[in-house]
Amino acid sequence: MLYDFEGQELDNAIQLEGANGELITEDGNTRYFIEFDTINNYKSSVKFKPKQNWDWSDEGQFAFALDIENPIDRSIHFYVTATDASGKTHNRSLSIPENSSGTYYLELEGPDLDTETGIRNNPESWISDYTAIIWRWGVKKIDLANVASIEFKLLGVPETKQIIIDNARIIKPDDIDENYLVGLVDEFGQNAKRDFVGKVESLEELIAVSEKEQNHLRKTPLEGRSKYNGWAEGPKLKATGYFRTEKVDGKWWMVDPEGYLFFSNGIANVRMANTSTITGYDFDSQFIKQRDPNDKTPEDSIGLNRVPDAAIPSRYVSSQLRAKMFEWLPDYDEELGQHYGYRRSVFMGAIDKGETYSFYQANLARKYKSNDPKVFMEKWRTTTVDRMLTWGFTSFGNWVDPSYYQLNRFPYFANGWIIGDFKTLSSGNDLWSALPDVFDPVFEERALATAKQIGIEVQNNPWCVGVFVDNEKSWGMENPSSDKINVAAVYGIPINTLTLDASKSPAKAVYVDVLRKKYGTIEKLNASWEQENASWEALAKGVKVTEFNDALVEDLSNLLTVYAEQYFRVVRNAVKKYLPNHMYMGARFADWGMTDEVRRAAAKYADVMSYNYYKEGISDNFWHFLKDLDKPSVIGEWHNGSTDSGMLNAGLIHASSQQDRAKRYKQYMEGVLERPYFVGAHWFQYNDGPLTGRAYDGENYNVGFVSGTDIPYAPLVEAAKEVNNSLYEKRYKN
Repeated sequence: MLYDFEGQELDNAIQLEGANGELITEDGNTRYFIEFDTINNYKSSVKFKPKQNWDWSDEGQFAFALDIENPIDRSIHFYVTATDASGKTHNRSLSIPENSSGTYYLELEGPDLDTETGIRNNPESWISDYTAIIWRWGVKKIDLANVASIEFKLLGVPETKQIIIDNARIIKPDDIDENYLVGLVDEFGQNAKRDFVGKVESLEELIAVSEKEQNHLRKTPLEGRSKYNGWAEGPKLKATGYFRTEKVDGKWWMVDPEGYLFFSNGIANVRMANTSTITGYDFDSQFIKQRDPNDKTPEDSIGLNRVPDAAIPSRYVSSQLRAKMFEWLPDYDEELGQHYGYRRSVFMGAIDKGETYSFYQANLARKYKSNDPKVFMEKWRTTTVDRMLTWGFTSFGNWVDPSYYQLNRFPYFANGWIIGDFKTLSSGNDLWSALPDVFDPVFEERALATAKQIGIEVQNNPWCVGVFVDNEKSWGMENPSSDKINVAAVYGIPINTLTLDASKSPAKAVYVDVLRKKYGTIEKLNASWEQENASWEALAKGVKVTEFNDALVEDLSNLLTVYAEQYFRVVRNAVKKYLPNHMYMGARFADWGMTDEVRRAAAKYADVMSYNYYKEGISDNFWHFLKDLDKPSVIGEWHNGSTDSGMLNAGLIHASSQQDRAKRYKQYMEGVLERPYFVGAHWFQYNDGPLTGRAYDGENYNVGFVSGTDIPYAPLVEAAKEVNNSLYEKRYKN
């Protein structure tokens, strides 16, 4: 027992931020009540912090456990972080259901933490009556001899939350399931070890559910909508034949090609590229076609990418761990064997390349009674558009398969990535990939090649709302919960670029030129920065800055602006050259990876700003910059999920159930609709991730509007219908 609050001297061991707490005693039992002031604080938290760091190095297999009661009628999503003395963090998250009480545990030592499975969150290896807290990111094996704190925090929550905690303690598992990763996936790609609502038990059931749904799908937009899903009953503005933006009565809107007000509420990632999972098999590399430096599509955006038939005889087990997860995989010469694919590289996982299988695509072939891709893919597209119209959505989001582009039934966004053999830079925290050196002429060449390819796919089609290019780049990391600037985190791009040799780095050469024009002499720069650079030539060779005064921070800010403006200028020019009639939608900033300088640079060149924002709702203490920028903006990604679907991971935001997902959907969308700068919000994604993780990075989230068997989640669909049926009236009249 660490803290049971029974006459215990806490001595600041329970630290609150943006919250208030008090001991309460009921029936002789003392517990700790906490109210989180999330309305006035972006971050609210409770932290367990001992006088001396905990030494749990001799505990064996153990977890930190806590009794939590949620007395309110709304679920609570917590981020949970264990931090050691060196600052390494072990990060998880959980959902506390509304009006509930239970025990939740944070596993800190056990066999699962030593196993790389290629799944974002594994099935539970512990046999326990308590609820495991889901893995997110960080270091799985922190220094258990020096555990400095364990924190439960809320971020960006737009409503007050309350909990009652008790009995913070160390627990051991009742037992360990040695086969927790064996036989995990059934023939439909579902969790073979759990029962849940909506689980498909037979092919006949899958077909029957599909045929029943088909009888209730519509083929045209909702009443009161225009051809393009604009608001036909609202104000009529100038029609240009293409989508555009306009501010009306102080509120930003998109405008459809016919001149009607348009708000883009849709679902992103409607494609097969992310539906496959690594099987644990591979082939002789001589048969695998390697990437061409002129490729325009990243590995994770390519379709299944099946190996040639000549490779099949060389198939071998490359990971017993992965191969044993599947109860069933077809032979290549079976009809369902056509749903195999291949990944030449992965972002993270148990193995760095290998065979994949798409249970989702196989289920489409099953339900539509045809293994001919022309048949089942056409029926998939038709059903998907019919669903969007029936559910009241107005457009797709990003990453819709280009085969939808010329259907002329439903608005969409085109997309592309700038990849190629250009020089790169680093922000010091490059999550997905290194940043491009945007002053390298090859970057502009590749931007033009990307835009040209998008233009070929779009064909100047008026159903294309706009174009997204790139995604979630690591521009820099602000801390919205603090007024203090972490200079190294915010200005990592210029700081790291300054260390480079200008003769090898186009960006560094530009930076030196900018500084020379400002200061003239190296002596003036040294005086301003309080440094001792011998000459401009020495600065050009590379300089490491670790101490930051106000003048240096001001210059770093300017250099970051110079970099960001070049990026957005080059990309915009490329898009407008090949798609002059379509809006440039920006690069979809992640809330963890943007700065004021980069936002302002994007605002100069993007027609619409785009942000990916995974939180419970829209919180004003984060979105303060919208008014200053005064630009039409879309939420490019958001979602929630729950593990009652049989999935192993709820997603980036946890709900307590499918019904709670629906409740959260309405709350989030209401927050978007009532703010004058948002002109759209795109849910990520259409279907759940594979149970054993998508091939590229292991995401295995219950964040789909449909399951891996392509069956809609009824509560979420009904919530979307409710929002979408009155979407325009609510937004216009609010």
